[in-house]
Amino acid sequence: MTDLTADFDFKLPEHCIAQHPARPREAAKLLYIPSKSGKFQDKTIRDLPCYFQKGDILIANDTKVIPAKLFAQRGMAHIGITLDRPMGDGTWHVLIKNSKRLKEQDRLDFPDKKCFATVVKLETGGGAFIRFNLEGNEFDKWLNTSGQLALPPYIRRPYGPTERDELDYYTIFSQNPGAVAAPTAGLHFTEELLTQLDHKGVERLALTLHVGAGTFLPVRSENINDHHMHAEYGVLSPENAERLNQAKVEKRRIIAVGTTTLRLLESAIDRQGIFHPFQQETSIFIRPGHQFRSIDILMTNFHLPRSTLFMLVCAFGGTEKMRQAYEHAIRNNYRFYSYGDACIIEKEFL
Repeated sequence: MTDLTADFDFKLPEHCIAQHPARPREAAKLLYIPSKSGKFQDKTIRDLPCYFQKGDILIANDTKVIPAKLFAQRGMAHIGITLDRPMGDGTWHVLIKNSKRLKEQDRLDFPDKKCFATVVKLETGGGAFIRFNLEGNEFDKWLNTSGQLALPPYIRRPYGPTERDELDYYTIFSQNPGAVAAPTAGLHFTEELLTQLDHKGVERLALTLHVGAGTFLPVRSENINDHHMHAEYGVLSPENAERLNQAKVEKRRIIAVGTTTLRLLESAIDRQGIFHPFQQETSIFIRPGHQFRSIDILMTNFHLPRSTLFMLVCAFGGTEKMRQAYEHAIRNNYRFYSYGDACIIEKEFL
């Protein structure tokens, strides 16, 4: 087990970074990664139901992406803003481009002149807290007409998100607005796929974790113990916590769609393996050595080198096995990141 960020690095050819999703979505590749000594299996998303059995619990993140990217001016300076999360007191935590041009109490004006924001507090590294003059439904309506999708920086859109992105970057599970980035494992699911799982006797549940702008930030520290994990707001309802507890009693498998789902489940479960209702922020940082208590199988996309999410999958599937899996994926032209292919990982039993 290592604490060095460099030990979670790998070389990824540029052509492996997906710029558009597979069409149809079920045509995306799917790599099955078994625990222990089993062999990798190269499949497609169409084969996903083959890995489920009657009684399984499939739990997904039902957050919905908001148009979180905004452009403002402070005098003649152009300021780029990415909303991160609302703080509950009328302020927003944001990431700011050109933050060195700002000072606290500066006014940020938006092009339509209907809205402005005041800088409440500046952080090192480009973070800030700002307060808009609009609130509630009035703010939501303005944001939906003035904001853009904050696509990840590795998806190249020099002229901004396209009309197709406005459709592609939402999962079939999307219900509760608040995420800056999509929970991308969910992008692979279609109505047809869900119907097949229903017919197989798979039970479906949902939780909410609003994925924040910090998910794009790399681990900059040399030692992962020095990394400050971003906070994200999540909800696991009392009903679904109880349903998951009952599933554990019945020894049914719990399968998480995406690392965001897994992070919230691990935040909501105690050391005795009991789920509790959850409605607060979590900044859980899962890395090798973590003892998983919540799920049996993880479905996820392929993640960035040196990222907290690659560290998470190494913790779940075993670091050496995940290195081998990523090498296999690169050799076999799997597509990486948000619009890329997926894998199913069985939990490594220590």
